Amino acid sequence: MAGLTYGQTRSSSLTLLVAGGFLFGGLMFGPDLDIYSRQYQRWGWLRWIWLPYRKMMRHRSFWSHGPVVGTVLRLFYLATWLSAVSLVGLAIAAAFGYNIPNGSSATNLAQESILRYSPEVMALCLGLELGALSHSCSDWLSSTYKATHKRCKTQGWKGLFAAKPKKRPRKSSSRPKPQSKIVPTKRQSRNYID
Repeated sequence: MAGLTYGQTRSSSLTLLVAGGFLFGGLMFGPDLDIYSRQYQRWGWLRWIWLPYRKMMRHRSFWSHGPVVGTVLRLFYLATWLSAVSLVGLAIAAAFGYNIPNGSSATNLAQESILRYSPEVMALCLGLELGALSHSCSDWLSSTYKATHKRCKTQGWKGLFAAKPKKRPRKSSSRPKPQSKIVPTKRQSRNYID
Protein backbone atom coordinates (compact mmCIF):
# COMPACT_ATOMS: atom_id res chain seq x y z
CA MET A 1 0.00 0.00 0.00
CA ALA A 2 2.81 2.40 0.93
CA GLY A 3 4.78 1.64 -2.25
CA LEU A 4 1.73 2.10 -4.46
CA THR A 5 0.83 5.40 -2.77
CA TYR A 6 4.37 6.75 -2.99
CA GLY A 7 4.58 5.72 -6.65
CA GLN A 8 1.41 7.72 -7.38
CA THR A 9 1.99 10.80 -5.19
CA ARG A 10 5.79 11.08 -4.75
CA SER A 11 4.95 12.52 -1.33
CA SER A 12 6.25 10.89 1.83
CA SER A 13 3.72 12.68 4.07
CA LEU A 14 0.72 11.56 1.99
CA THR A 15 2.17 8.03 1.81
CA LEU A 16 2.52 7.97 5.60
CA LEU A 17 -1.08 9.13 6.05
CA VAL A 18 -2.51 6.57 3.63
CA ALA A 19 -0.44 3.72 5.10
CA GLY A 20 -1.21 4.79 8.68
CA GLY A 21 -4.91 5.13 7.88
CA PHE A 22 -4.84 1.71 6.20
CA LEU A 23 -3.29 0.09 9.29
CA PHE A 24 -5.61 1.88 11.72
CA GLY A 25 -8.66 1.18 9.52
CA GLY A 26 -7.85 -2.51 9.25
CA LEU A 27 -6.68 -3.17 12.81
CA MET A 28 -8.79 -0.88 15.01
CA PHE A 29 -11.38 1.02 12.98
CA GLY A 30 -12.79 -1.69 10.77
CA PRO A 31 -16.27 -3.06 10.20
CA ASP A 32 -16.10 -5.65 13.00
CA LEU A 33 -16.54 -3.01 15.71
CA ASP A 34 -20.19 -4.08 15.62
CA ILE A 35 -19.35 -7.33 17.47
CA TYR A 36 -17.00 -8.46 20.25
CA SER A 37 -14.01 -8.80 17.91
CA ARG A 38 -10.24 -8.29 17.89
CA GLN A 39 -10.79 -4.77 16.53
CA TYR A 40 -13.12 -4.02 19.43
CA GLN A 41 -10.69 -5.51 21.97
CA ARG A 42 -7.75 -3.48 20.64
CA TRP A 43 -9.40 -0.29 21.92
CA GLY A 44 -8.44 -1.44 25.43
CA TRP A 45 -10.07 0.53 28.22
CA LEU A 46 -11.66 2.86 25.64
CA ARG A 47 -13.68 0.07 24.01
CA TRP A 48 -16.76 1.01 26.04
CA ILE A 49 -17.34 3.90 23.62
CA TRP A 50 -18.23 1.32 20.94
CA LEU A 51 -20.96 -0.37 23.00
CA PRO A 52 -23.79 1.86 21.66
CA TYR A 53 -22.45 1.30 18.12
CA ARG A 54 -22.57 -2.47 18.67
CA LYS A 55 -26.18 -2.24 19.87
CA MET A 56 -27.22 -0.14 16.83
CA MET A 57 -25.53 -2.17 14.09
CA ARG A 58 -26.37 -5.65 12.86
CA HIS A 59 -23.23 -7.63 12.04
CA ARG A 60 -22.22 -7.59 8.36
CA SER A 61 -25.02 -5.20 7.49
CA PHE A 62 -24.63 -2.62 4.74
CA TRP A 63 -24.32 0.11 7.39
CA SER A 64 -21.31 -1.47 9.07
CA HIS A 65 -19.59 -3.40 6.25
CA GLY A 66 -20.70 -1.37 3.23
CA PRO A 67 -18.05 0.42 1.18
CA VAL A 68 -17.66 4.10 2.12
CA VAL A 69 -20.91 4.10 4.14
CA GLY A 70 -19.48 2.01 6.99
CA THR A 71 -16.33 4.12 7.31
CA VAL A 72 -18.27 7.41 7.14
CA LEU A 73 -20.68 6.23 9.86
CA ARG A 74 -17.80 5.15 12.10
CA LEU A 75 -16.06 8.49 11.51
CA PHE A 76 -19.22 10.41 12.46
CA TYR A 77 -19.71 8.18 15.48
CA LEU A 78 -16.12 8.74 16.68
CA ALA A 79 -16.36 12.47 15.92
CA THR A 80 -19.47 12.66 18.12
CA TRP A 81 -17.55 11.13 21.02
CA LEU A 82 -14.56 13.43 20.44
CA SER A 83 -16.85 16.47 20.33
CA ALA A 84 -18.52 15.46 23.60
CA VAL A 85 -15.14 14.98 25.30
CA SER A 86 -13.93 18.34 23.92
CA LEU A 87 -17.02 20.12 25.24
CA VAL A 88 -16.51 18.60 28.69
CA GLY A 89 -12.84 19.60 28.59
CA LEU A 90 -13.73 23.17 27.58
CA ALA A 91 -16.31 23.39 30.37
CA ILE A 92 -13.73 22.24 32.92
CA ALA A 93 -11.16 24.72 31.57
CA ALA A 94 -13.74 27.53 31.76
CA ALA A 95 -14.53 26.56 35.37
CA PHE A 96 -10.84 27.03 36.22
CA GLY A 97 -10.84 30.48 34.61
CA TYR A 98 -9.12 29.80 31.30
CA ASN A 99 -10.09 31.92 28.30
CA ILE A 100 -12.19 29.71 26.01
CA PRO A 101 -12.83 30.64 22.36
CA ASN A 102 -16.49 30.88 21.40
CA GLY A 103 -18.13 28.21 19.24
CA SER A 104 -18.11 30.15 15.97
CA SER A 105 -14.36 30.86 16.09
CA ALA A 106 -13.63 27.19 16.86
CA THR A 107 -15.84 26.11 13.94
CA ASN A 108 -14.11 28.59 11.62
CA LEU A 109 -10.69 27.34 12.74
CA ALA A 110 -11.72 23.73 12.05
CA GLN A 111 -13.05 24.62 8.59
CA GLU A 112 -9.88 26.54 7.71
CA SER A 113 -7.70 23.64 8.86
CA ILE A 114 -9.68 21.12 6.78
CA LEU A 115 -9.44 23.36 3.69
CA ARG A 116 -5.74 24.06 4.20
CA TYR A 117 -4.88 20.41 4.73
CA SER A 118 -7.44 18.88 2.36
CA PRO A 119 -4.94 16.58 0.56
CA GLU A 120 -3.82 15.19 3.92
CA VAL A 121 -7.41 14.75 5.13
CA MET A 122 -8.31 12.95 1.88
CA ALA A 123 -5.22 10.71 2.16
CA LEU A 124 -6.12 9.72 5.72
CA CYS A 125 -9.76 9.04 4.78
CA LEU A 126 -8.64 6.99 1.78
CA GLY A 127 -6.35 4.93 3.99
CA LEU A 128 -9.14 4.34 6.53
CA GLU A 129 -11.54 3.23 3.78
CA LEU A 130 -8.99 0.93 2.13
CA GLY A 131 -8.23 -0.70 5.49
CA ALA A 132 -11.92 -1.30 6.18
CA LEU A 133 -12.51 -2.44 2.58
CA SER A 134 -9.70 -5.00 2.86
CA HIS A 135 -11.51 -6.51 5.85
CA SER A 136 -14.90 -6.53 4.11
CA CYS A 137 -13.38 -8.15 1.00
CA SER A 138 -11.68 -10.85 3.07
CA ASP A 139 -15.02 -11.54 4.84
CA TRP A 140 -16.78 -11.80 1.49
CA LEU A 141 -14.10 -14.08 -0.02
CA SER A 142 -14.08 -16.30 3.06
CA SER A 143 -17.89 -16.65 3.05
CA THR A 144 -17.93 -17.36 -0.70
CA TYR A 145 -15.19 -19.97 -0.37
CA LYS A 146 -16.97 -21.75 2.49
CA ALA A 147 -20.30 -21.80 0.65
CA THR A 148 -18.69 -23.05 -2.59
CA HIS A 149 -16.70 -25.67 -0.72
CA LYS A 150 -19.86 -26.92 0.98
CA ARG A 151 -21.72 -27.11 -2.37
CA CYS A 152 -18.79 -28.98 -3.96
CA LYS A 153 -18.83 -31.54 -1.16
CA THR A 154 -22.51 -32.28 -1.74
CA GLN A 155 -22.81 -31.75 -5.52
CA GLY A 156 -19.29 -32.44 -6.78
CA TRP A 157 -17.87 -30.27 -9.57
CA LYS A 158 -21.37 -29.09 -10.45
CA GLY A 159 -21.35 -27.16 -7.16
CA LEU A 160 -18.80 -24.74 -8.62
CA PHE A 161 -21.25 -23.57 -11.24
CA ALA A 162 -24.46 -23.94 -9.28
CA ALA A 163 -26.33 -20.85 -8.28
CA LYS A 164 -26.54 -20.00 -4.62
CA PRO A 165 -29.61 -21.74 -3.23
CA LYS A 166 -32.42 -19.47 -2.16
CA LYS A 167 -33.59 -19.66 1.40
CA ARG A 168 -37.15 -20.81 1.68
CA PRO A 169 -39.35 -18.68 3.90
CA ARG A 170 -40.55 -20.38 7.03
CA LYS A 171 -44.16 -21.39 7.05
CA SER A 172 -46.09 -19.86 9.86
CA SER A 173 -49.06 -21.80 11.03
CA SER A 174 -52.09 -20.14 12.50
CA ARG A 175 -52.84 -23.26 14.52
CA PRO A 176 -51.91 -23.18 18.17
CA LYS A 177 -49.06 -25.45 19.19
CA PRO A 178 -50.21 -28.69 20.80
CA GLN A 179 -49.51 -28.91 24.49
CA SER A 180 -47.18 -31.65 25.60
CA LYS A 181 -48.70 -34.54 27.46
CA ILE A 182 -47.60 -35.03 31.04
CA VAL A 183 -46.43 -38.58 31.52
CA PRO A 184 -46.38 -39.69 35.16
CA THR A 185 -43.17 -41.11 36.57
CA LYS A 186 -43.05 -44.63 38.09
CA ARG A 187 -43.43 -43.27 41.60
CA GLN A 188 -46.45 -41.19 40.60
CA SER A 189 -48.06 -44.12 38.78
CA ARG A 190 -47.64 -46.32 41.89
CA ASN A 191 -49.44 -43.67 43.92
CA TYR A 192 -52.37 -43.90 41.54
CA ILE A 193 -52.54 -47.67 41.94
CA ASP A 194 -52.36 -47.54 45.78
